[in-house]
Amino acid sequence: QVQLVESGGGLVQAGGSLKLACAASGPSFRTNAMAWYRQPPGKEREFVATIAWNGDKPYYSDSVRGRFTISGDMAKKMLYLEMNDLKPEDTAVYYCGAYRSAVVNGNPDWWGQGTQVTVSS
Repeated sequence: QVQLVESGGGLVQAGGSLKLACAASGPSFRTNAMAWYRQPPGKEREFVATIAWNGDKPYYSDSVRGRFTISGDMAKKMLYLEMNDLKPEDTAVYYCGAYRSAVVNGNPDWWGQGTQVTVSS
């Protein structure tokens, strides 16, 4: 199994920046592909970005492309999401996810507990 713990959420004004982190651990984690998802209030969980360690480029949802940057440090088992030019519609619980394999395929197999990001107008 893989355990994931997100951190870095909080309150920020529109136009501001925030960087989330996700620490991975467990016997099943080594070169797993990873992702960020988010769940806005009253809405379903939605895809944000994915990253793999096989040379594939990160993939972003249209709503965050150009503003968010996903990155990772496999040696440290850390995943990051740098969020810039934040908008009120970015307000959501942000979840870190890990896939069973090194390849992104469907939804992640493991999830963190989430961290709240609130963007004020």
